[in-house]
Amino acid sequence: MTPPKGPRKHEDFNAISLSVASPEAVLSWSSGEVTKPETINYRTQKPERDGLFCEKIFGPTKNWECYCGKYKRIRYRGVVCEKCGVEVTRSIVRRERMGHISLAVPVTHIWFLRSTPSRIGLLLDLPIKGIEQVIYFAAYIIISVDHESKKEVLQQLDEDYKHYKQQIQDEFKAKSNEFKAKKRDKKVEKEVTAEAETEEMLRMEDSYAQKITELDAQHNQAREDLEALQAGKVIGEIEYRELSMKFGHVFHAGTGAESIRKILELMDLPAFIKTLKTDLKSSSGQRQKKITRRLVLASALERACIRPEWMVVTQLPVIPPDLRPMVQLDGGRFAASDLNDLYRRVINRNNRLRRLIAIGAPEVICRNEKRMLQEAVDTLFNNSVRAGRAVFTAGDKRKLRSLSDMLKGKQGRFRQNLLGKRVDYSGRSVIVVGPQLKLNECGIPKEMALKLFKPFVIGELIRQELAHNVKGAERLIEGGKKEVWDILEQETKERYVLLNRAPTLHRLGIQAFKPVLIEGKAIQIHPLVCAAFNADFDGDQMAVHLPLSEKAQQEAKELMVSDHNLLKPSAGEPIITPSQDMVLGVYFLTQAFKGRKGEGMVFSDINEAINAYRMQYVDLHAFIKARVLVGVEEKPEIIETTVGRLILNSFLPKELGYINRSLGKNDLHSMLAEILDTLGTEITAKVADLFKRIGFKFATKSGLSISVFDMIVPTEREGILKEADELIRKINNQYWKGWITEDERYNHAIRLWSRVKNDIAAKMIDLFKKHPENHIYYMIDSGARGNWGQITQLCGMKGLVANPSGKTIELPIRSNLKGGFSILEYFIATHGGRKGKSDTALKTAEAGYLTRRLVDAVQDVVVIENIDSLAHYVVTRAESEHIGEKFERRIYGRTLYSDVVDPKTGEIVAEKDTEIGTALVSKIEALNIPEVTIYSIMGCTTDGICQKCYGRDLGTNKTVQLGTAVGIIAAQSIGEPGTQLTMRTFHMGGVADGSDITQGLTRVEELFEARSPKFSAVLAEISGIVSLKSKKDETEVLITAEDLGEDQYDLNPDFEVLVKKGEVIRPKQIIARSRIDKTTLKSKDEGRVFKIEDHRILVKHT
Repeated sequence: MTPPKGPRKHEDFNAISLSVASPEAVLSWSSGEVTKPETINYRTQKPERDGLFCEKIFGPTKNWECYCGKYKRIRYRGVVCEKCGVEVTRSIVRRERMGHISLAVPVTHIWFLRSTPSRIGLLLDLPIKGIEQVIYFAAYIIISVDHESKKEVLQQLDEDYKHYKQQIQDEFKAKSNEFKAKKRDKKVEKEVTAEAETEEMLRMEDSYAQKITELDAQHNQAREDLEALQAGKVIGEIEYRELSMKFGHVFHAGTGAESIRKILELMDLPAFIKTLKTDLKSSSGQRQKKITRRLVLASALERACIRPEWMVVTQLPVIPPDLRPMVQLDGGRFAASDLNDLYRRVINRNNRLRRLIAIGAPEVICRNEKRMLQEAVDTLFNNSVRAGRAVFTAGDKRKLRSLSDMLKGKQGRFRQNLLGKRVDYSGRSVIVVGPQLKLNECGIPKEMALKLFKPFVIGELIRQELAHNVKGAERLIEGGKKEVWDILEQETKERYVLLNRAPTLHRLGIQAFKPVLIEGKAIQIHPLVCAAFNADFDGDQMAVHLPLSEKAQQEAKELMVSDHNLLKPSAGEPIITPSQDMVLGVYFLTQAFKGRKGEGMVFSDINEAINAYRMQYVDLHAFIKARVLVGVEEKPEIIETTVGRLILNSFLPKELGYINRSLGKNDLHSMLAEILDTLGTEITAKVADLFKRIGFKFATKSGLSISVFDMIVPTEREGILKEADELIRKINNQYWKGWITEDERYNHAIRLWSRVKNDIAAKMIDLFKKHPENHIYYMIDSGARGNWGQITQLCGMKGLVANPSGKTIELPIRSNLKGGFSILEYFIATHGGRKGKSDTALKTAEAGYLTRRLVDAVQDVVVIENIDSLAHYVVTRAESEHIGEKFERRIYGRTLYSDVVDPKTGEIVAEKDTEIGTALVSKIEALNIPEVTIYSIMGCTTDGICQKCYGRDLGTNKTVQLGTAVGIIAAQSIGEPGTQLTMRTFHMGGVADGSDITQGLTRVEELFEARSPKFSAVLAEISGIVSLKSKKDETEVLITAEDLGEDQYDLNPDFEVLVKKGEVIRPKQIIARSRIDKTTLKSKDEGRVFKIEDHRILVKHT
């Protein structure tokens, strides 16, 4: 704990060890005792002597100058002024030098008292409540017991007991004899009857028997009290008074932290550990667990050479003043760190307690002051643990930030300052689209670039002798000389910058780009990288960082540049797929319509056709014939196509052949994936850029926009609604007549309105398909924007909406957005919108926290070696269909554990240790191979993960490299979509059939934490006949099988039974559903319901 002698190099260490400091260690760190609560003199603005900012203790406030000004300049370095006692040194020592406060009485450290489990409580084997009562003077604790005196007192008690008992017996004998003598007297015999005599005798016997019973009880109680006296026992104040009156010389008890310290001082750790080990052997269950915890703590203290009494503070360290600064504000007022207030409270109370002790103040007053000192030190260490007793500022009632608060949490020293450091050579601005940029370029405003590259520009100005020194170069820069901009242009060409958009949910949230200098103040980014950053241009901001060293620049160029990061690390699919306007432009370009200008014309080559289009002889979408060179071999063919498709194919790689179809978003995505797989990243980046350029160009040329006239409402809509109204009337009549229950009526209504909405949607989609040139149809069919669900709300009907609790409101919104809502419909619709907004706000933080926990759990999972692992898993086609994931997707990128054999011919398709790529997946699919055995990480015996078990890195489409942090990639791959899903919740406007992501996210958390769902569905395990039995608040469902026996399903009280007695049920049929959250109970096998009892369904197998 004691700092080493000689000069200390702060950067020269391998690790930091944290342990409990002894009072001697605290004094060794200290440069002096702080005895006054004052900070600075408000007249001279200088620190007060012996105060919290004292120059004598903490060092000078000005470099090389003492407090009184006798010694100034560096030549007096190390001199201690004899007048003011200040050492002449650098003022930076005020960040290092500590002070101390000598406490008048010991005080417990709240970290060791209130932590879970309480360390002091564990050592003393006492509950926190009991220790707190002692510390705050509400109870006493026995410090020591004089066992010799105890033995003597026990003997004395027994002797006294015997003596008093004998005395009572003797007295009884005397009285008895006296009574008998009276009885012999004849006079008495005449006066008193025999019956009265007997009664009096009995009364006397009872009286003496009671005296003996009382004596026994008193003796037993005194003996119990005495035997219970042992060191460390907490006793109340009244009990202490009584015990001290009886056995004051047997034990020594005390109250306050002083007593706790005395007990800890008396603790002999080696002997204590030995006793615990002996007790451990003879204990079991909960007691064994407790002794184990105590043993672990005691052994750790002994190993680290820490004495238990150090957990009770006698010397309080005062942190350096520059770490709790005091700054002057404009109005002459001062703003100080909260710690200064907390230290001031401790010093004031400590000084007052010293004075009270010195003048011999009454014990009750001293105790009150000791309690206040304990509370002041507690508040200094941790102001948030002390429920109901936290200290607030005088004005705005803000809780003061204690030492613990400065360290912990997101805003604490570790996460805010040490892990989340702010970076020089960085900037931040709003982003705008830069359609003219290449994929690996970004536009940086000139002024921002000049600030970022300032050191490099200054260096070049001096090298070119345009300036003699840094100050001269800075003047040139401020003057905005032409040479400065030329040098800046040159410097930016050779370097990459990093762009980052918060929140950085996966590794593609930071990418490297070549900076292009632009006018204005906004950063320009390529539209295709928006998906990776999850950025849009509605006011988003991005940060730009400049890597300084050659190594950092090389890493940015080779690993982080955007045209090398084209794949999603989570799925291995391209992330730079064109979207929105770009998709619309390409879709428009590749459309073909009959009857357009120039239809049937024939052209000798592509150029002739394009020239005819430019001269307006032929329409972009007209069917024409042209001679085209197809494929890598450039084989000439005459193809019926359109000019638009000719234009697109003229730019595409020959390896793709001739694309003669209309292209939507999914087609472009598949095409980029194919190019990436066959031609590599460089060609893919070029083709993606081409789609961007052509897409924007023809989206502009198309002049596509939507108006209210593009929203086609189906004519059948009103008829469908009238039919629905009639059916609803019939359902209500059945309910009023008592033929159906309230729940059945509600369910019928919900099902009916859902069907009505689907019918209207189907008619509307058919109508749109008859008008392929409709601009709304263009946008949806191309995948550029929107979906049929949104258009149904626009042109069909909004339908049913959910209320805030998640239950569907029975009254549908019959109107559509084109026609407008009625007042009532408008208010019903607001439910969904509000739920969406609140979900977005609340669940985004939850999803971020889930990611954080996942990363914390798997951060050490790294690919560390390539070995022949024995861990394997058989992936079958049948299993894949059952879990709903493609067989090909599950095996892609994995390594074969054994040969893949053609089941028909027995021929080896692929050998062991082969990585499954696209070609092999296609071959396995073509041969319909039912199962493949692959290496699996689930049983990998390596400390991290081996290459074979992991397989292919989906982010690079190559075998995973050694050192790849695959755990973090996995955590980000789960967390990133989780956060994105919460952002999309309100896009469906709360429509009842729009899936609610909050359910999905909650379920994901349940799976990772292995928690059972709150209202889990009860599944039927066999088929059979359901029998229902209702009790007070529960229903019993019994499923009985005729041959296979019967299945019984227990239900929660909130479950509604959906089957009837005698009903034949199928496997996986829903037999009950929760009224709260719609979770369901499914049957396992076929059967007939033969009994439905309270909370139970019985099904007999058939």
